[in-house]
Amino acid sequence: MDYKKRLVLLIAVDVSLVWVSVYTSYLVRFSGQIPDIYRNQFIQYGIWGSIFTAICLIGFRLYNRLWQYASIGELLSILKALTLSSAFIYGFIYIVSGRPIPLSIFLRTYETCLLLIGGSRFIWRMVRDTYLVSRKGRRRGLIYGAGDCGSMIAKEMKTNSAMAMYPIGFIDDDPLKKNMQVLGIPILGTGEKLDEIIRKNDIQEIIIAIPSASRRRTTEIIEACKEYPDIRLKMVPHLADLIQGKVSLQEIRNVEVEDLLGREPVQVDLHGIANYVENKVVLVTGAGGSIGSELCRQIAPYKPKQLLLLGHGENSIYTIEMELRRKFPELPIHSIIADVQDRGRMEFVFEAYHPQVVFHAAAHKHVPLMENNPTEAIKNNVFGTRNVAECAHRFNAERFVLISTDKAVNPTSIMGATKRIAEMFIQSLNGISKTKFASVRFGNVLGSRGSVIPRFKEQIAYGGPVTVTHPEMIRYFMTIPEATQLVIQAGAFAQGGEVFILDMGEPVSIHQLAKDLIKLSGFEPNVDIAIEFTGMRPGEKLYEELLTDEEGLTATTHNRIFISKPKYNTIKEMEMIFKNLEYTVQENQAAVKEVVSTVVPGFMHAAG
Repeated sequence: MDYKKRLVLLIAVDVSLVWVSVYTSYLVRFSGQIPDIYRNQFIQYGIWGSIFTAICLIGFRLYNRLWQYASIGELLSILKALTLSSAFIYGFIYIVSGRPIPLSIFLRTYETCLLLIGGSRFIWRMVRDTYLVSRKGRRRGLIYGAGDCGSMIAKEMKTNSAMAMYPIGFIDDDPLKKNMQVLGIPILGTGEKLDEIIRKNDIQEIIIAIPSASRRRTTEIIEACKEYPDIRLKMVPHLADLIQGKVSLQEIRNVEVEDLLGREPVQVDLHGIANYVENKVVLVTGAGGSIGSELCRQIAPYKPKQLLLLGHGENSIYTIEMELRRKFPELPIHSIIADVQDRGRMEFVFEAYHPQVVFHAAAHKHVPLMENNPTEAIKNNVFGTRNVAECAHRFNAERFVLISTDKAVNPTSIMGATKRIAEMFIQSLNGISKTKFASVRFGNVLGSRGSVIPRFKEQIAYGGPVTVTHPEMIRYFMTIPEATQLVIQAGAFAQGGEVFILDMGEPVSIHQLAKDLIKLSGFEPNVDIAIEFTGMRPGEKLYEELLTDEEGLTATTHNRIFISKPKYNTIKEMEMIFKNLEYTVQENQAAVKEVVSTVVPGFMHAAG
């Protein structure tokens, strides 16, 4: 039915209800027989009452409302419209007929109009919610959290038959809410009764609807819910993510492994960051990678003068450029396809753009691959870093931040050793340069290229097995946004020569991570999806460290960032090291790991 036909029909219904109200009011007042003296007044009241009521209802746009979503706001609008029309009619009829409407008739007509016109709207909503919205084929759902967010989700699910879930009940940690109802849906109990509630009500899906809960509390709820692999587990984004615009409230999403880390969101010093990024030319190397691209996303809101995206892979650079241009159309962005190993190309870039702040994220990071290709690790991670860092020094960049790794500490892999050499070099260069050079060292990032999470998800999608190298292997983990925000914050603290250490929280068991991911995917570990141990790969160790024995920690003003005190090499010592490495890479590649072991204290490589 089009709008005009719908409008005519609704006005006709309301006019009929006004006539019913007026007629019954006169009948009740005069005991079923309207006196002749009031018959003309009754007819005038019915005619003008219908006209003025319709005009007021139109004026308050009550014919433009979707009544399946009616609430207190609509009820107030009806009250205002009918009060205004009734007051106007009372005075108008007195002037026209010369006789006031008996007060009892006027009040009863007013009350009956409110009841009939308002009630008709809400009866339609009740009928629609109860009888016209089908539950057939919809999954039985439980909403964890009976607050504003939970009630909003329940309302949408009740009234929208396209939703895959129908809310059977709420669960809430407030014991005072037990046996209460929200939108006619019962609050079945607290989290302590989760098992009983799930089994008694045949729950198939749970939505965690507490966006304001702390990360730790959310993790505790997820830990309790994940024990039921047959139940789909979803959640509303955290309040911090909503405020920052990362997601919208409509994006009820699957629970991810990241939610199990249980850490509170990173708090950054916006003023401190803006001071060194705003209105500056910022260069990010490796801008197409997982860390580099997130750095670009996090830097862009601070309004740099120009943002330079430098990377070797054209597709990944194109992807992040298009994303940034869509989100930040006013930001000057320049994409540069270049290899950090190409010294001439790096000099050209620095001479053309004169970047003032450099984030060096370009690196080979895959441990087993680099064990089999050690010369490439040296050329990219060591010589590439030297090229970019020396250009930053030569062209007077203000700051240079190297993205390092916990694998640089007592490394057992060539990848870790090359990152340690890169740290050593920029520390030595800092001693002769006006540029402030610093490194930021952190552990694994969830979801990055080469991370275990995408590999585990792929293995689960194929039905398993999920492969874990060793049952006792542990790693530090951060989310990509967490790590990049802290990297940018550490850049604000840099005075030159520091190695910043990010607080990675508690280490995570890879075996437990695999089991959690299998459960969150709706399967039972070692029943539906097998877990197999394959043995440690070349260059791996059971646990990673963030500090060498000789390093100590100094606190910063940020509770998640610390400064280590590493041993310094002079620039001359580093030049000798580079000459030796260059000769080995060119003339004696078989001896690369032996040479690296003489450079990096604690580097232990497997023979052969």
